[in-house]
Amino acid sequence: MTSSELSLRLARPAEAATIANLSRDLIEYGLRWRWTPIRVAACIRAPNVNVLVACVRENIAGFSIMRYGDNDAHLDLLAVAPTYRRAGVGRRLLEWLEKCAVIAGIFNVALEVRAGNQGAQLFYKRMGYRTIAHLPGYYQGIEAALRMGRDLSCRPLDHGIQRIQFNLSGFGVLYLATRSLSPDR
Repeated sequence: MTSSELSLRLARPAEAATIANLSRDLIEYGLRWRWTPIRVAACIRAPNVNVLVACVRENIAGFSIMRYGDNDAHLDLLAVAPTYRRAGVGRRLLEWLEKCAVIAGIFNVALEVRAGNQGAQLFYKRMGYRTIAHLPGYYQGIEAALRMGRDLSCRPLDHGIQRIQFNLSGFGVLYLATRSLSPDR
């Protein structure tokens, strides 16, 4: 998959069942299914929620759901289909939602992740999130969670952004931010 094949857009009501099924299979496995098509459809219609899909040739490669409050945002769900993992899909989804938060003047984002999901925890750490709390039995009394958060007013820890400095004789210094083209982002 090339980056030009990946597109992000807000989910359509007709995609609620597909997103709910992905949540059941990729996030809620081993738990009672809570993110049903009805609940996802309600999020798609809600004015304070973005349900975002990442598509590759019209196939949903990943999705995310973020709720926005007055002062903070909460990432409810984020999943990428196994075929598209480690190709930058999750990063693109999360960055898009974070930009919406910043535009709305919201700089604090929180999320919960399964305590046993090391891969997701590493992803969020690379995206600048830090562990705030350990929540025993958070997932239906069955599994613990880590609450993670990020202050969007701070520079990301590891987004592959490099700063290049150019000295312009007589005109001062110009700083440019460029993105690394690392394939694992």
